[in-house]
Amino acid sequence: MKYIWTEDTGAGLHFWELVNEHLFHGEFVVESKGSNQGVLDAVRELVPSDGDKYYLAFDIVYDNMDVMNKYLELRELAAEYQKQIVILDMICFEYIILSFSKLVEWTGTAKKNKIDMREMILCAVADHRIDISRIEDRKTREYLMGFKRYSTERVIKAITYELTENDKWSVKGRQMGDCWYQDCCVKQNNKKTSCGIPLGMTGVNKLAELFADWEISKIIEAILSN
Repeated sequence: MKYIWTEDTGAGLHFWELVNEHLFHGEFVVESKGSNQGVLDAVRELVPSDGDKYYLAFDIVYDNMDVMNKYLELRELAAEYQKQIVILDMICFEYIILSFSKLVEWTGTAKKNKIDMREMILCAVADHRIDISRIEDRKTREYLMGFKRYSTERVIKAITYELTENDKWSVKGRQMGDCWYQDCCVKQNNKKTSCGIPLGMTGVNKLAELFADWEISKIIEAILSN
């Protein structure tokens, strides 16, 4: 059997289920372990059977020491089964969404200040963290410093949720918003929400574009090549 284990619940888990359904035709068993700690605990107890393969969607952020400690232990455990356990090289599910090249166009978000911050933050991401020294804009630096418990993951989640706060595009609820994967996208300009996707575009086509984008495509390639 092949497994994708994720720390995500809700929309993040739904995302991996959509990946499995549309890219791998249900080949994987997708399971949420509830948290990074849950993934780590599951791997501690794991003794893979011959032929089993486990792909771990574990949030990796280098400026969160708790996460890093768990990640280092996870690497040690995975090293015992190098051919059967693969840790995917990713920051977090929300970063996949935030970095999606058509996020602003598709969602129709009008939050210009957050759109501008998004661009600066994406340009400053390096080695699984936001390198604040790369950000010259004062407002963006103040926004980052405004987090009581700052970490790259907290920042990415916060700005992603703001840019997708329309329910139809939400990535915060029990599952991905309808417009990510359904054939019809709501267009309500009179209610200050809009959709930048051409009418008639299918859910399958939308998911294909999302999955072909850089951040997720490199993760998919890692699954295919290991």
